[in-house]
Amino acid sequence: MKYKHDHPENDPHFKALTVNEGVADVPSINPYTRFKRKRKRLSVEEYVQGILDGDISILSQAVTLVESSLSKDQDIAQEVIEKCLPYAGNSIRLGITGVPGAGKSTFIEALGMHLINQGKKLAVLAIDPSSERTKGSILGDKTRMEELSVAENAFIRPSPSAGSLGGVARKTRESIVLCEAAGFDNIFVETVGVGQSEIAVHSMVDFFLLIQLAGTGDELQGIKRGIMEMADGIAINKCDGNNVEKSQLARRQFKNALHLFPLPDSGWKPDVVTCSAIEKNGIDDVWQMVVQYIEFVKENGFFEKHRTQQSKYWMYESINEKLKSNFYNNEVIQQMIQDMEQKVQANEISSFVAANQLLDFYANKNK
Repeated sequence: MKYKHDHPENDPHFKALTVNEGVADVPSINPYTRFKRKRKRLSVEEYVQGILDGDISILSQAVTLVESSLSKDQDIAQEVIEKCLPYAGNSIRLGITGVPGAGKSTFIEALGMHLINQGKKLAVLAIDPSSERTKGSILGDKTRMEELSVAENAFIRPSPSAGSLGGVARKTRESIVLCEAAGFDNIFVETVGVGQSEIAVHSMVDFFLLIQLAGTGDELQGIKRGIMEMADGIAINKCDGNNVEKSQLARRQFKNALHLFPLPDSGWKPDVVTCSAIEKNGIDDVWQMVVQYIEFVKENGFFEKHRTQQSKYWMYESINEKLKSNFYNNEVIQQMIQDMEQKVQANEISSFVAANQLLDFYANKNK
């Protein structure tokens, strides 16, 4: 007897059991998945026009080019920066540093929203700690600035510090130029934390703000003299709750400490204010201190002089960076370094002699 579909179980005699037909094997690749097309590389003119039009997407792409280590990306980035330079320089550049846990990100969001609500445009270049594994940005700051990150006139760009001096991203200054050309009239540069190398931030901003805390013991403990001398103003954060009295005491201590330092070249006497980024108290006082400083240094001519000195400083920094890059990317030098490393480790040659031989060879090779 021939059963339907050769399945005897489907015979009417076996009503309690039914075997259905199988289905064809499903494909291993989802046929409904849309493959992303590779993004078209824009021309220099398209980058520049997009930046001048305030296109955030194109600005982000341009900053990515600036941060890239690929030579072809750097060539395009430098052209874009050169064409954007005439439209840059019309902003207040504020550097923000402080001890870890001082509430820098919360403070930046509070001050940033204060400016946004006044109709200003703000770009935050947050120098994010690099991942030790991927060397990329951990992106923690953007997640801590929830309100500011979705504001229409705000642009937040976390950049991996990548082990550079003082945690300052290598191309932050070029990013400032692009942001200014895009119409952002206020630029914040946040650093990882306090350290002697914060001079790198000081050399790219107009006002250097130090965020401090009260109620942590000796308020001046661990604060290096160099950081205090560089600060144009100090804000005692977390002045709220039971910490108000301690914050006022810390303010007096810092003001007394600042009197011991010589007057800076700007002629401005650094001030100390208290604020609470959580409660939004004293935020306007901090900004008024910045505005008063800018007005003061523009009136006495220090503002332009300082920016000119900064440009000169970064010219030399660029030279040093280019020389270092060319040296380590030279194939012959790379092989020689390996040989020298083995000799140094075997105590056949000193570290200083090895370095001099490498540099002498490189110098003679490029004559």
